[in-house]
Amino acid sequence: MKPQRIFITGGASGLGFALAQICAKGGWRVCIGDRDIERGEAVIGSLQKLQRQAMFMPCDVTRVSDLEQVAKKLEEEWGGVDVVVNNAGVAQVGQLAQTTLNDWQWIIDINLLGVVRGCKVFTPMFKRQDHGHFVNVASMAGLLDVPNMSAYNATKAAVVSLSETLQNELKKDNIHVTVVCPSFFKTNLGHGMRTSIDGMEQKLDKLMRSSKLNAVDIARLIMKAVDKKKTHVLPHRQGRMAWYMKRFLPRSWYQKLLYSRIK
Repeated sequence: MKPQRIFITGGASGLGFALAQICAKGGWRVCIGDRDIERGEAVIGSLQKLQRQAMFMPCDVTRVSDLEQVAKKLEEEWGGVDVVVNNAGVAQVGQLAQTTLNDWQWIIDINLLGVVRGCKVFTPMFKRQDHGHFVNVASMAGLLDVPNMSAYNATKAAVVSLSETLQNELKKDNIHVTVVCPSFFKTNLGHGMRTSIDGMEQKLDKLMRSSKLNAVDIARLIMKAVDKKKTHVLPHRQGRMAWYMKRFLPRSWYQKLLYSRIK
């Protein structure tokens, strides 16, 4: 795949950093954005060893001004950007009755509106260039309905719907959209997770460790999807099977299978 220019939110760790490493190794110009400034400054050197033009910019996706600064910098330094990955996200676990409205506002502001801001800021640049590609990282939680995760599920479902809608809106402008829906895999999603369920951190860690795919595997699938301009990426076979069951089985059958898998 021909080297291009890429910006990745939440790029200092996890899936975002794995994606940055793959792109840098492939000769891409890489800019990672992250609100964890200490982490970003610690890892940018390793990317610059792979690609000397790699950059780190402090970026909190809840602040549109941060994203606007990144867009301005990339236009000045690189003349634009080809791929924008809206990857930053957080987790919230708990039943609706125990989840505060403050927690709902927190996760919506990051998981959903963070993606909205990223797309809104970079769409004008993509239109001026007459090309661009958004990669929005959602989750299988956006396609399924695992109990005790209503806020998380809802934000990721909204990212799926947003991505599909933008694909329709932006196609005429030669702007492509890919939405990625992984199941659990080893990442730092548990850091900063809000939960009202005892022992959830340990359960989440167990689910992540059981994954047959890691961040690098998923990053490679994302790059293939960008190359082929695919709309959906569902990396985990088990997740795909659960989605097919939800779509084609009677609801009561699907619910029994779902509960048997998450006990």
